[in-house]
Amino acid sequence: MNIFIDNKSIAPIYEQIYSQIKQNILCGILKENEMLPSIRGLAKDLRISFITTKRAYEELEKDGFIYTVQGKGCFVCTQNGELIREENLKKIEKHIEEIVKLSTICGLSKEEIISMIEFEMEEKYE
Repeated sequence: MNIFIDNKSIAPIYEQIYSQIKQNILCGILKENEMLPSIRGLAKDLRISFITTKRAYEELEKDGFIYTVQGKGCFVCTQNGELIREENLKKIEKHIEEIVKLSTICGLSKEEIISMIEFEMEEKYE
């Protein structure tokens, strides 16, 4: 598992770790019950504070993405299909917001946007 810390990002380091691990779980890169690197080990690899890594893991556990087994480590939770669906719906909504903004700038009608989406879906599902 590769995690990259962007020191120029305005996002706190723990959020960067959280987001990347969460994305790896949702995309299936990290599988159910797969063990994550230890908190101390990840902190050492990333050259960051143990506390920062611990906070990212705590947030992941709070949100239901990982679980901890005392004395053994942190593992990827069995993913709830509804949770994954909800995450993907949020992403789609953000893209739709961007489409609406751009279409307004370009003067596209609702029908033209729908036509473009239908065309794209036909290309993907043929």
